[in-house]
Amino acid sequence: MKLALAAQDSPVLDLVRSFSLEMTAKDIDSLSEAAPLIPAGTPISVTYLPGEEMPARVAAAKAVKALGFVPVPHISARRVLSRDDLADFLAILDDQVGIERAFVIAGDPPAPMGPFEDALAVIRSGMLDAAGIRTVGISGYPEGHPDIDKPKLARAMQDKLAALAEQGKEAEIMTQFAFDADAILVWLERIRQDGVVAPVRLGVPGPASVKKLVRFAARCGVGASAKVMLKYGTSITKLFNTAGPERLIEDLAARLDPARHGQVMLHFYPFGALLDTARFIDTNYPAAGR
Repeated sequence: MKLALAAQDSPVLDLVRSFSLEMTAKDIDSLSEAAPLIPAGTPISVTYLPGEEMPARVAAAKAVKALGFVPVPHISARRVLSRDDLADFLAILDDQVGIERAFVIAGDPPAPMGPFEDALAVIRSGMLDAAGIRTVGISGYPEGHPDIDKPKLARAMQDKLAALAEQGKEAEIMTQFAFDADAILVWLERIRQDGVVAPVRLGVPGPASVKKLVRFAARCGVGASAKVMLKYGTSITKLFNTAGPERLIEDLAARLDPARHGQVMLHFYPFGALLDTARFIDTNYPAAGR
């Protein structure tokens, strides 16, 4: 109850309002169950996971749209096998779903499986225009990337933003999930000083066991295990306890300054627990959008 009351304070509410969510093609049933808890018009990203085929991704995007939300299909550049495959995917999304937004990322494979080296190559291809995509999300890494140094990340962001601006498209930065408010705020201030004005959706984890959080953090190169547990106020003896992002959200809300950090929203990563994440948001931040 304490957190729900705190959420009425404008800094927390302003940060949580206009949040977005992530789902996989396997989460259609969970999304249907969670739909009454999610504000209409919420952007919901549909991931581009290995092992999930195009029809499953399209079906997920259709479900998002049918339930009154905004589908944001992912395009994993290095997983695209050919230009024809990407053209088909976009054409089907345009015909069967009707989309205006997409999130374009390089993807995990160390080498491209097709013609696209990275997200910039997809953007520069001009193929997003055919699907009527007007807003493109690109990646951000507040705590860094395990395989790419910070100067290269900064240059890549600038190149993608410039390419989108040349095409007359809106840009949005969606970050990898993070745990460290200090690192997030420093990163935000740095990109704003570099002239980046695009809105940023900060990735935060939904409620999950500490063991799961540590596993995902290690896989993504985000924070050391001890750091994760410190930020979440837990310990190695409580690995199976559930931790939520309340402390991180409160810390960010108290310290964000639009003049220094720009427009900031939240993007929740459910880690396979979409319904639990929707319940968490609805319970703890009941005034956020409904």
